[in-house]
Amino acid sequence: MHFQAVIFDLDGTLLDTLEDIANSANSTLVRYGFPTHEVNSYRYFIGDGITMLISRVLPADKRNDDIIAKCVEVFRENYSRSWNLNTRMYDGIPELLDALTAKHMKMAILSNKPDDFTKHCVHELLPNWRFEMILGQRNGILQKPDPCGAHEIAEYLGISPARFLYLGDTAVDMKTAINAGMFPVGVLWGFRPPDELREHGAEAMIERPMELLDYL
Repeated sequence: MHFQAVIFDLDGTLLDTLEDIANSANSTLVRYGFPTHEVNSYRYFIGDGITMLISRVLPADKRNDDIIAKCVEVFRENYSRSWNLNTRMYDGIPELLDALTAKHMKMAILSNKPDDFTKHCVHELLPNWRFEMILGQRNGILQKPDPCGAHEIAEYLGISPARFLYLGDTAVDMKTAINAGMFPVGVLWGFRPPDELREHGAEAMIERPMELLDYL
């Protein structure tokens, strides 16, 4: 297959955001007197948007709509102040983006992080590369693994979904790629283990970013 474009997940794929998300969520829990979690535990809380993140970290008996909504608001406040204290690109990502740019590959980003945070993270930390579209979670638009965001990117670029490589680090990403008719590539430097990626449809898995070039 001759691929013409790449869609990237953001958290756990391009950027290591784990510590800043964990710290913002734990600060939210502390504010309301709830127990916190180890940073590493957040690998399994992240991936389905802020509302699900907050629901997962709350005590089971506190997961009602009112508490979740209040905690989401506080999390957004915390994260807006501290999202970039520890967040960084993964090793090898700059080189991969440079190589894809040199090959004139179209690139886009699709995330379940809220759209405003997604765009801000990309503009601040990935300013040297052109992404044709940057889409996060938007009100009224189904989030991943629904394929609507991936299809929106494909339609905008005028490229068949089958011509897309889709890179991500979670089951949600692999499901999104399959639902959209794209080639799912699991990255092994992210938040989830290889078994999860394999079980949910990864056609390829890569240990280092530059290995993606083997599929072009």
